[in-house]
Amino acid sequence: MVLVDDDDHGVEKYLTSWTSPDDPSPGDFVYKIQNRGLADMVVLEGARKRYRLGQWNGMHFSGYQRYPNPIFKPFFVFKQDRLISIEEAYETSLFVRSTLHTSGSVQRHTLNLRKGGFAPKLQKDWDLQDWSGGCKRIKPLNYNGGDGFRQVRGVKYPDLLRFRLNTSMSLDECKVECLKNSSCTAYANSFITNGGTGCLMWFGDLIDIKQHSGADSKQNVYVRVPVSELDFNTGLEEENEKKRPMEIVLISIASGVLISAFINGGVLYLARLKRQAVKENNEDLELPVIKMATIVQATNNFSMENVIGVGGFGPVYKGNMPSGEEIAVKRLSRCSRQGIQEFRNEVMMIAKLQHRNLVRLLGCGIEEEERMLIYEYLQNKSLDYFVFDHSRRTLLTWPKCYDIIMGIARGLLYLHHDSRLKIIHRDLKTSNILLDGNLTPKISDFGLARIFQQDQSLAISKRVVGTYGYMAPEYLMDGKYSEKSNIFSLGVVLLEIISGKRNRGYEHSDHYHNLLGHAWLLWQENRIVELMDECLNDTFKECEVKRCMQVGLLCVQKFAEDRPTMSSVIPMLSSDGANLPQPKEPGFFMERRSNLVPVGNIASPSCIKSEKETITITDLEAR
Repeated sequence: MVLVDDDDHGVEKYLTSWTSPDDPSPGDFVYKIQNRGLADMVVLEGARKRYRLGQWNGMHFSGYQRYPNPIFKPFFVFKQDRLISIEEAYETSLFVRSTLHTSGSVQRHTLNLRKGGFAPKLQKDWDLQDWSGGCKRIKPLNYNGGDGFRQVRGVKYPDLLRFRLNTSMSLDECKVECLKNSSCTAYANSFITNGGTGCLMWFGDLIDIKQHSGADSKQNVYVRVPVSELDFNTGLEEENEKKRPMEIVLISIASGVLISAFINGGVLYLARLKRQAVKENNEDLELPVIKMATIVQATNNFSMENVIGVGGFGPVYKGNMPSGEEIAVKRLSRCSRQGIQEFRNEVMMIAKLQHRNLVRLLGCGIEEEERMLIYEYLQNKSLDYFVFDHSRRTLLTWPKCYDIIMGIARGLLYLHHDSRLKIIHRDLKTSNILLDGNLTPKISDFGLARIFQQDQSLAISKRVVGTYGYMAPEYLMDGKYSEKSNIFSLGVVLLEIISGKRNRGYEHSDHYHNLLGHAWLLWQENRIVELMDECLNDTFKECEVKRCMQVGLLCVQKFAEDRPTMSSVIPMLSSDGANLPQPKEPGFFMERRSNLVPVGNIASPSCIKSEKETITITDLEAR
């Protein structure tokens, strides 16, 4: 694993803690290189420095007496006295795992089964490098004269979770007292002055031990083990111990986890399997972290002139990296109530997805209170920028509209059926379809998306989030979302592309229907081609337009079970001779009048605002 602090290329890589032991999304702590005069390794909680290893002195970090150690062999890269990167490798038969704990503490788990009498509880998990099940003793402690102590030299004492301190007792007396108590797992001098004085005993788990100095150190711990696991019969013989190769054996009776933290280097990597949300991909999330200073420079200090869009998440800025690459920076708005959750969701999700019709995530920025997502820059902004603007609308010929429709459908098919993760977007709309220089569509904004298991077909949300005019009836009314709710949104987008009109806010002199209702009336009267924007008159193919309109109406049918699946939508759109089903009445096809929104027999509150606003009505949020 490599930690990086490279200003020239605007790249920074560091460790991030989990939110909680069961939630792998980014937590509050980071462990990183810090170059301020002299290089250091620090743990930060936001802007607050929680721990530092000590400045680099030319040979090692000053907080430790010697570096490197026999196990870990780091490789350093400096550029003009600036520490650019650290790569840590180790050569040992020990099992090692390093983590940044949710509390901000850096821990390395060193597991030695060769000596000390331990074995994995779950060997299959260990084979997959998952050591969370811990260890078990091969032979139990005797407690009746059959135990001894192994001396571990030069270590930081274990954490004082359960302990007993007696400053007047000698080391020999301490050993006797520890042997008398079946819960005592280790003992040591409480002070190393005057040749060692006092007695400190630990009970239960031994947590957070680190090797601190050479074998001649006076700071030693005596760990309880069965006599059969020693190379002698008296429990402890100093001379034999001096000849023995030094090793750390950490005993955890309750949890069975053997822990050694921060061994001489402080260069750690997060190597834990992502669970649940990324069950199908057990590789760690590897996403470049772009430094805040680089993003500020790229966006001209977040200049208003660089703003290329604003959504429920926050503003989006155009930027230019030092390499010349153009980027789009989505900056989390501090007043966005769901912003951090959306940020974590999008990082975890879209980083695992690769398709030509999905926007590409290049990296993220996390510094103090700032949360930013760095995307590829798409020159032609979003689809609504063209569809709903009278002058730019003329640039979309029918062949190009048809290509855009097919591209969106292929991207959605990938999310539903072909990707490793089955994704329900929940906020598919015209403004969330971005266009590159060739007007190739790319689905974006996965902050509200959810992952389904491959065999899962339906979920229920207590908090409905999305955009009015695109949400399916079963989702808006009952919180039920599925592939079919995405398909409803696709149908709305499809009809908006063809007509050049928005679903919400659509007005007609003869009725109060929205765009869906107007399309439904035209279909019933066999006048469906009249829905098409007149700017397409010179380029359209009537059979393709009718087919796309019919598929759009099939997608927005009121009942989810009547709507097609994505695997059938693609053939419907692309087959000239396809015999398509007749659509039924669409859902939510009436627009608001006066203070109420007629939706079938449902009246929605009059406090509903524009698409770009986010409001809360009990458990309902909409944009």
